[in-house]
Amino acid sequence: MELLPSGDTVIKTGATYARDLVERVITTFLQAFIAALVVTQPFDLSMWRTAALAGVAAAVALVKGAVARVISVTNSASLAKGV
Repeated sequence: MELLPSGDTVIKTGATYARDLVERVITTFLQAFIAALVVTQPFDLSMWRTAALAGVAAAVALVKGAVARVISVTNSASLAKGV
């Protein structure tokens, strides 16, 4: 049983880190926006306030990714070692 997928090796560069971080920020925003829409619907918050809530989550993801880059040896937006 092969534990690692076969295929191309990802070379960790600044560009790879940037794509990784942008993907994480965008997906965090979308996940938070959908969750906030579901949770805030009974409270009748506007879509713009819901987007602002999701924006805060995306900003936190951005800061976390930047911190991960500073404290990590690799060019990754992950805090996990070796990612």
